Amino acid sequence: MAVLAVLCLVWLGLTARLPLVFAAETGSPLQISEIAVQGNQRIEVEAIYNYIDLKIGDQFSQERVDSSLKSLFRSQLFADAQMSFDRGVLTVKVKENPIVYRLYFEGNKKLDSARLRDEIQLRESTVYTKTKVQSDTTRLLEIYRRAGRYDARVEPKIVPRAQNRVDVVFEITEGAATGIGGIRFIGNNRFEADELRRIILTRETRWWRFLSTEDNYDPDRINIDREYLRRYYLKNGFADFRVVSATAELSPDRRYFYLTFTVEEGERYRVGKVNLTSQIKKIQPSELEGEIKTIEGDWYDNSLIDSSIAVMTNLLGNRGYAFATIEPKITKNSQYYTLDIDYTIKETPKSYIEKINILGNVRTLDSVIRREFRLAEGDAFNTTRVNRSEQRVRNLGFFSAAEVTSAPGSTPDRSILNTRVQEQGTGQVNFGAGYSSADGLLGQVSLGERNLLGRGYAVNISATVAQLRQNYDISFTDPYFMNRPLSATIQLFNTLTNSQAASQYSQETKGGSVGFGFSYSERLSQSVRYSYRLDDIRNVQPTASSFIQEQAGKTTTSLVGHDISFDYLDNSYEPSNGFYASYGNDVSGLGGDIHTVRTRFRSTVFYSPASQWIGSLHGEIGNIYGTGHQAVRIGDRYFLGGDNLRGFASGGAGPRDACTGDALGGNRYWSGTAELQLPIGVPEEFGMSGRVFSDFGAAYGVNYSSRAIIIPGCKGPEDIQSTTFTRVSYGTGMTWKSPFGPIRLDFAWPIRQEKFDRTEVFRISFGSRF
Repeated sequence: MAVLAVLCLVWLGLTARLPLVFAAETGSPLQISEIAVQGNQRIEVEAIYNYIDLKIGDQFSQERVDSSLKSLFRSQLFADAQMSFDRGVLTVKVKENPIVYRLYFEGNKKLDSARLRDEIQLRESTVYTKTKVQSDTTRLLEIYRRAGRYDARVEPKIVPRAQNRVDVVFEITEGAATGIGGIRFIGNNRFEADELRRIILTRETRWWRFLSTEDNYDPDRINIDREYLRRYYLKNGFADFRVVSATAELSPDRRYFYLTFTVEEGERYRVGKVNLTSQIKKIQPSELEGEIKTIEGDWYDNSLIDSSIAVMTNLLGNRGYAFATIEPKITKNSQYYTLDIDYTIKETPKSYIEKINILGNVRTLDSVIRREFRLAEGDAFNTTRVNRSEQRVRNLGFFSAAEVTSAPGSTPDRSILNTRVQEQGTGQVNFGAGYSSADGLLGQVSLGERNLLGRGYAVNISATVAQLRQNYDISFTDPYFMNRPLSATIQLFNTLTNSQAASQYSQETKGGSVGFGFSYSERLSQSVRYSYRLDDIRNVQPTASSFIQEQAGKTTTSLVGHDISFDYLDNSYEPSNGFYASYGNDVSGLGGDIHTVRTRFRSTVFYSPASQWIGSLHGEIGNIYGTGHQAVRIGDRYFLGGDNLRGFASGGAGPRDACTGDALGGNRYWSGTAELQLPIGVPEEFGMSGRVFSDFGAAYGVNYSSRAIIIPGCKGPEDIQSTTFTRVSYGTGMTWKSPFGPIRLDFAWPIRQEKFDRTEVFRISFGSRF
């Protein structure tokens, strides 16, 4: 049988070569007189001709046949292709690859189908090939491994359909996340393993990290960990440090990786001689030497070199040297373990802004970005202003990324500022649910757009419904009204407050306002506003204080006010250092029923004595009085307690009806808080911090005279209990930045109070957006 098979193969080979042999013997050329294509369904004959290296009239060539077949297969349009030649006719038989009709993912729960679909080659209505399926299967496994799931399985299934179409189904078994069973270090003599574990990003798997992915194995994160270790050792003087290897061993059950970092620490170095030279004639080294942070005799810290160069470069940029470079040269003395550092300021001309380019914005108008710049074309280059301009563009909130870089201009003394932005969605639909001690259970919904029509207009519609408060609000803001650095805001509102527990009444307030805001400088700003509102004090209980009962009914308020603020905070949302203060006045009486004057001042100072420790001191004071012998209505007074004086119930500290116990509020108040936020010893990924605090303040001054009125249920005449006595409380609390929103828990105890005050030891606030 073997001999017969060999003879058959020889016969087939001779038969295939027979036309060429015949042509060689006879010497007559074999020309192609016709090309016939068979088996194609979707692909036009002319398209197939483009892949064939033979045309009618050409001489038949086996080499060109082989080349044509390779070209057909490379197109990925055909599952099979054959070519034969007989009596001048070249026959091309093809079998087309099917078309992908539907693409499905089954079994994926941790990674959604949209993300997986974006990562693979196959698409619906494209050509199906086995190569693409194999490549996509490998890619999906890689994605799951990067997500920490090394036990994942992906099996492609092909479901044939009519008209040479197929459905492709990737059946996925995700498996359990592959965690980090342990992290160990070899060669570390100067630092304990626990300390090095805190430096790197990867964490060992623990039960409390169920909301984090830092304890999942990720090769890219391991490379970052190597760099973090290098920076840490360089920061502490180990100039010769290197990570020899970082290995990961998978456990037999494929549930955990065990990481091993092998390091060589080397010797620890101190800073030797420090020198600064300048190649710019107008810049003397003595002008910048005070900014050098590397001090002779200190332990070497590589990060101080970078920060010294950054500070000096900024100062040079403020002098107009946009492209000034400072090169550090480090000379190692292995005998004394010192490092000499020579800083050299390279020669460069003074620079002026030639042009400002805006790149990457599709929806947002150029003018919206340009108006945030603190310098213009033709100005001298100034690094501080460039950085401030970049920060202002980022603060718009319209872009996921914004960067301002400088490039050489048409001449050495000209520079071009390139502003590259990447737009992001600016529309918001927020739903909230939560609980607070002040308002009870609450729900919230808001619709907003921060960049309407790409012009920077902001519009917001919100509604909050709680057990003790309802608020509906709509506002529109033009940050550059009439193309000037002047913001204009229009607002309509409706608020219903239930004060039955504290004062046995409810109040509805509805109206509108228009305001304008402008800045005197980067830190100093002012706003003015006009507001018109209708107040309705209603649902006053028969047992309520007569001081409240006589105010039941509707009043209108026409108000003009202003606020001026000083903002020197390092961060507007989560400050840790800096100072903020605001002062404002409101005058009511330009129409309407209410005639009052209100003054208020508030200020906060933040200071961070150490990492994750933030101290703050906050104070505020307010005063309101009626003009024309008019009494201040209860809805306009100040109430102390709750959020502004922990340890006391809402409205629990301040003037009160001696008979009914109703809180009446005060015409004057002041309050303060001294607080220290500090870590509580749990892993950082928990997002938890603790605090200790002391609150203090007083509310007083009700412009009612004492009354000798006997009302049902009272043992004596009705009167007002009001003193200037300072209330003081102290306490401790915790904040958890949970995935569902921030949760604040506070425990506070009064240490100075009046007998008629109402206290509250525990207070909780909870918010959620999803």
